[in-house]
Amino acid sequence: MLTGGDPLFLEPFWMQSAASSAMLVAGWHRMGYEFPNKSLISQLLEDQIRKLHANVGNAVTQGRFIVFGAGSTQLLNAAVNALSSDNSSVPAKVVASLPFYPVYQLQTDFFRLLDFQFQGEAALRKNKSDRALNFIEFVTSPNNPDGQLRKAVLQGPHVKVIHDYACFWPHFTPIPAPADEDLMIFSLSKLTGHTATRFGWALIKEEAVYQKMLTYVTLNTLGISKDTQLRALQLLKVALEGRGRQLFDFGYTTMKERWERLRNALLMSKRFSIQEIPPRYCTFYKAIKDPSPAYAWLKCEREDNKECYTVLKDAGVIGREGSRFGAESSYVRLSLLKSQDDFDALLNRINKLVTKEDGSKSVI
Repeated sequence: MLTGGDPLFLEPFWMQSAASSAMLVAGWHRMGYEFPNKSLISQLLEDQIRKLHANVGNAVTQGRFIVFGAGSTQLLNAAVNALSSDNSSVPAKVVASLPFYPVYQLQTDFFRLLDFQFQGEAALRKNKSDRALNFIEFVTSPNNPDGQLRKAVLQGPHVKVIHDYACFWPHFTPIPAPADEDLMIFSLSKLTGHTATRFGWALIKEEAVYQKMLTYVTLNTLGISKDTQLRALQLLKVALEGRGRQLFDFGYTTMKERWERLRNALLMSKRFSIQEIPPRYCTFYKAIKDPSPAYAWLKCEREDNKECYTVLKDAGVIGREGSRFGAESSYVRLSLLKSQDDFDALLNRINKLVTKEDGSKSVI
């Protein structure tokens, strides 16, 4: 199964760091709702997050408020709620550029209120006459599913933007410069691989937006579990050892190798293709770095293979349908994040598909 986003490729790193990343919590410890400073947010963890971004150079934290969430998922809807106008008679139009992360639409539709509704493709609104309407645009960079670095499509006083930087880390993309946006969301899941810990954070410039998001999280879950915050703190301490080079070097080397092996396997194929991602200069590594995306955005090129998901499934490769991302059914997202055994199985089956085209030699 290559549909999910569990970064199990990082398991070997954490096995090597088993002792330093372990934690033991006594049964009487952290039983109350609040920390000693009467806050639901650990100040130590907030300080560690600011230090993390300063070391990696992927986001500006100075002059930003921080809100913790149950993964980035909770924060995405908290942000939509906070950016929606309470006084407008017309719901804010929530948009994203194709292909987009499905949760944006699923969550917006599920929590649909009078204040906002999902409207699909952002580019369709760029030159419309409804400029007076309020828009909330999701911008994912690097994008899920195609790994491209993105910027907002819509501009103007009635446009508010939520920047989803879940994968904006050196093991998935070169960091061209620190992100310096009004509302930026990050997640522990793609940074360290600990999806089950369910921890994310938002960096917010405007205090009014910060207060609304904080209220949302407080009323929704009464803050984030202290156990979750404790584990996140311990993991970030390990991640920052050696200025983060150990974690990011391991992750980048693994993902770059996987991308190259998959790309080489498909070079001679006339039936399948994957996205092109150019090398870029990375300020973290101070060098030009090759692509190392989390996902492959595969396309079935033949007219008789337009249901690409079915084509791959019949060959034992289960990805995620392109239609889930608002794209054509000729596309499928393949996760490169899984265990080494999973990736090797994927590559073996891709090679078999390519070999069947014209008897060409497989590339392992």
